[in-house]
Amino acid sequence: MGVTLHWFLPTNGDSRSDLSLGNAVGAAGSRVLGGAERVPDVGYMGSVAQAAERLGFAAALTPTSSWCEDAWIMSAALTQLTRTFRFLVAFRPGLQSPTLAAQMAATFQRISGGRLLLNLVTGGDDVEQQRFGDHLDKAARYARAGEFMHVFRELWSGEPVDFAGRHFDVRDARIVPHPVWPEVYLGGSSVPALDVAAAHADVYLTWGEPPDAVAEKLDRVRERAERAGRELRFGIRLHVIARDTSAEAWATAHQLLDGLDPLDIERAQAVQRASQSEGQRRMVALHNGRTDGLEVAPNLWAGIGLVRGGAGTALVGSHEEIADRIADYHDLGIDEFILSGYPHLEEAYRVGEGVMPVLRRRGLLASETPDHETVEV
Repeated sequence: MGVTLHWFLPTNGDSRSDLSLGNAVGAAGSRVLGGAERVPDVGYMGSVAQAAERLGFAAALTPTSSWCEDAWIMSAALTQLTRTFRFLVAFRPGLQSPTLAAQMAATFQRISGGRLLLNLVTGGDDVEQQRFGDHLDKAARYARAGEFMHVFRELWSGEPVDFAGRHFDVRDARIVPHPVWPEVYLGGSSVPALDVAAAHADVYLTWGEPPDAVAEKLDRVRERAERAGRELRFGIRLHVIARDTSAEAWATAHQLLDGLDPLDIERAQAVQRASQSEGQRRMVALHNGRTDGLEVAPNLWAGIGLVRGGAGTALVGSHEEIADRIADYHDLGIDEFILSGYPHLEEAYRVGEGVMPVLRRRGLLASETPDHETVEV
């Protein structure tokens, strides 16, 4: 299977300058509003989505958090501005019933022509969850996610569903499903995350760690999936700074770092260290708050994670080097790459016009016009 590249929709806003991480701080917990920010309205998000579609990206991840716009609504609006582009909608399974979510997903498939993908986000931060009225601890959230996905998949059969679990109790639940199943992506590094992914996900996602660490994690998921009689695909979430030359790319990375306010770093690190997310702990461990020595593997830079919560590493290098690293991760079994960069519109062009031709020339790029066919659930 070839490499499939996806992009990202910055629904908390974007920076006009690629020399500032700008609202990346917002991902650590506070939305940044300023004169340099590109407002995350349908116009700008549409520009990013349309550019990514033209360039050959297959889909875009639309994130979920209290610092960004709602992923379902924004993505649904953007289906009307694109033709084949898919939307990986991040959502929290504990904030709505599986019946309602399945109904929403089926409606999304009908209005988009089967272009919905789902990113199941259990939530790794108690404080963030409590903003939405969710007071379960991390272990309970994963148990709830497992129940949610069981009901969701059963509903997609079109048959009535009765289920009584610890977290959900549905009786004679039913929806009108769409022929195209919205494939489910799930990430996480904790044992409960790996267990739920192996049992219920179609694609397991990891954040961008050094290849050895990624390989070990994928092996753990594979073992669990095999025991469950299932087979998963694998994806990775990375930022990217791609330029014509390696020197130019690293100069941009250093400019990004030089533009960071030490107080922003301190604030962001305090939020990240308080997180209950195992994945966030692993991201922090790659840099430990330092501002030098941040190339943690060839062309893998941990500087983004100084101020951005969640995925905190970037591939930095020439177009050829970025393609080399994508090939390295592909050799581990990763087929799907969810990429992003600052600002997202300009960086999409750099990847699409610089890195994609290299991958295509090497025969690594998957079909860029996927058919949205019926998928067995």
